[in-house]
Amino acid sequence: MSDNTLTYYNQNAEHFANSTRYIDMSELYQAFLPYINTQGLILDAGCGSARDAAYFKSQGFNVNAFDASQELAELASAYLQQEVEVKRFQELDEKNLYDGIWCCASLLHVPKEALLTVFLNLETALKNNGVLYVSFKYGTHERLHNGRAFTDLNEEALVTLLDELPQLSLIKSWQTTDQRPERDSEIWLNALIRKASNT
Repeated sequence: MSDNTLTYYNQNAEHFANSTRYIDMSELYQAFLPYINTQGLILDAGCGSARDAAYFKSQGFNVNAFDASQELAELASAYLQQEVEVKRFQELDEKNLYDGIWCCASLLHVPKEALLTVFLNLETALKNNGVLYVSFKYGTHERLHNGRAFTDLNEEALVTLLDELPQLSLIKSWQTTDQRPERDSEIWLNALIRKASNT
């Protein structure tokens, strides 16, 4: 995440949390959670408001969460009622810990040149057979919008990235529209990715 992007979230944390906390994500939960063992450990990576982490926790899963924004992490900690760490994807250094990792609208702020390293960190943090969910705004470019840096991906770019990561395999990818009414013309790329069992 660029310094400008981080500054945006720190300066707009309360507004961002309030505007995203009550979005209906049930379709995505239904795609992801069947792959996670009962009471499994899920990492909400780049958790924002902690909306998703709180849902997973309410369903009986164990949850860890982090966000790069100090201000968002404080709000998320209060909402989740447990500590949310402040760190970036590049600082993730856990090994074989998580049954699932949830990266909803968070990896899209990682520069394209850093995505391979970040995916390696996510792979390392997953248990064998663990499942990763990722989402990106649909496209092919790196761009600036409202003071934030975005990396957009399409299916081809995602497959090209995963070709460099032999321990990760694509379960499926699909497109959705943004759940916010004022943004229903925006398209998202979603994907479920599994870590191999023989690592």
